[in-house]
Amino acid sequence: MPGPSSPQTPGGTVSTGYRERLSVPLRWWVQGTMLVATFWLAFVVSTPAVVAWPATAVLMLVMIAVFWGYGSARIEVADGWLRAGRARIPAAYLGRAEPLDAAETRRVAGRDADVRAYLLIRPYLKRSVRVTVRDHRDPAPYWLLSTRDPAALAAAIGVITGPREPR
Repeated sequence: MPGPSSPQTPGGTVSTGYRERLSVPLRWWVQGTMLVATFWLAFVVSTPAVVAWPATAVLMLVMIAVFWGYGSARIEVADGWLRAGRARIPAAYLGRAEPLDAAETRRVAGRDADVRAYLLIRPYLKRSVRVTVRDHRDPAPYWLLSTRDPAALAAAIGVITGPREPR
C-alpha cells in the first residue's frame, strides 16, 4: 500500500516510511489471459487435446511468472534509506525529490533523459518522482521512480532528507 507513515521503532526513534509495490494492473492480467485463451483455441483446433492442454498450461504459467516478476519491484523509504528495486541509497546522499505529472515524466524519461540516471519506471504508471543524487562518487545524477502517489513519495523522501542547503 502506498503512503507515508511514522511508526515508532522499538528503540524509541521515529522511522519515516513509504512502501509501494509497482504491481501490474488488472487490465494486463485480463489481456494476458485472453491471449492465452486465444492460443488454447489455436492449439485445440490444430493438435490433440493431450498436447493442447499442457501447452496452454505452460503458456499460462509463463505469463504469470513474467507479470509477477515485472510487477514485484518495490519502492521503500524507511530508516534513512531509499530503496527502489534492487538499488538503495542513504538519505545523506539524496537531494530534492520532485513529483512529476505524466507529461513531465514522459519528458524526463525521454527527450531530456540523462543516460547515467537510475530509472525504475513502468509504462502503466504515468507519474513519477525525480530524486537528485548528491554523491559526487555516484555517476547517476538523479533517480526517476514511477509511482502511483508522487506527492506522498516525495514527502516521505523530504522527511528523511530534512532541510538542506544546496551544495
